[in-house]
Amino acid sequence: MACKPGTPEQYIQPDEMEDLLVDYYAMRGLAQEESSADSRDYKKALYTEMVFRKHGITKEQFDSSMVYYYSRSERFATIYKHVVERLDRQAVALGASEGEIGKYLSADASGDTANIWVDRTTMALMPLPPRNRYEFDIAIDSTFRKGDKFMLQFMSDYYYQSGSKNGIVVLTASFEGDTTVTRSTYFSSTGLNQLRLEGVRDRQMKRLRGFFYLGASGEPTTTMRLLFLSNIQLIRFHLPDESSNTPKDSIQTDSLERTVDRTPAVIEVTSSRDTVRHSNPTLSIRKGTVKNRVDAGTGESRP
Repeated sequence: MACKPGTPEQYIQPDEMEDLLVDYYAMRGLAQEESSADSRDYKKALYTEMVFRKHGITKEQFDSSMVYYYSRSERFATIYKHVVERLDRQAVALGASEGEIGKYLSADASGDTANIWVDRTTMALMPLPPRNRYEFDIAIDSTFRKGDKFMLQFMSDYYYQSGSKNGIVVLTASFEGDTTVTRSTYFSSTGLNQLRLEGVRDRQMKRLRGFFYLGASGEPTTTMRLLFLSNIQLIRFHLPDESSNTPKDSIQTDSLERTVDRTPAVIEVTSSRDTVRHSNPTLSIRKGTVKNRVDAGTGESRP
């Protein structure tokens, strides 16, 4: 009765596939918490084999079933929607994880360091519009301050038959006075990814938004290419209060202070044509009493 009409018996049936994928990605996420790359690869292979044995299938059956559902994107999207919802519920029930990806999960939104991500924490993308892009828009409230810094971090896991892995994440902040700051980064491997954005010290933020995007690579649409994102967080850091009497030398600054963001300044994506176009915006800065604008691509300064 659990088998959906139209699914050949040689493939894993939809309900069983959903259960299997929940275990599969939960175990792969657990393996990612290992400290060394060799240990992560070993645990990933070990846990994957444990999942296959639990469900009584082989890797070949799993791969062929994934290809079958991938070529039927509507059914595949329904399965992954349920998988994502169940993984999110599990994450909430288990609480904060250990390691870099979990250390901000319990931070209160009103504190100096807080995880302000309220959207889904797990998602799957495939390079087929409209499922190749996921947009988000963060609500700005009274807890945001001038000069806040942000770090978007998440775990990525690719499941590809072939083709280049073209994951992109973009974060854009708009401020008073029509000032906009955009940061983006590419990621093509499994593991932890982080994107940092610094606010404008003397201007209040008006909007914070962005998107995840998976680009095509010239492969046939039937070639399975899947990007799974999990443990998505957006961490906000308040600047130290300048009115405080605490000596500057005693202030514990976050590692974000010492990180230089060298990612492309702006990325514009047109989903219908599956292209990525770079442009060089000007960023408003102030040196003394003279206001200049700096071209993000050339580094040239002009009034």
